[in-house]
Amino acid sequence: MTQNFLPNTQTSQIQLQTPPRESVPHREPVRLMLMGSRQGVTRIIHTLHVLGFAEVGEWSPLLPGRTAGEVMSILTRYFLTNS
Repeated sequence: MTQNFLPNTQTSQIQLQTPPRESVPHREPVRLMLMGSRQGVTRIIHTLHVLGFAEVGEWSPLLPGRTAGEVMSILTRYFLTNS
């Protein structure tokens, strides 16, 4: 799986890498982000998998959150547009 979100080691920020819009016509990305404790984020990812929403491996690796002890994971989904 191609990772869409990679940690920037220089600034501790996350860089979004998106293909140019013209390379994916009529598709728009929507990103879902989970933030919380490692246990909480992992539990929600697995629950969404059991419900058939997303495979566990489709989520980004756990990344550091903004506060101590917090992590986040991101999932990108695409939907078709009319344009």
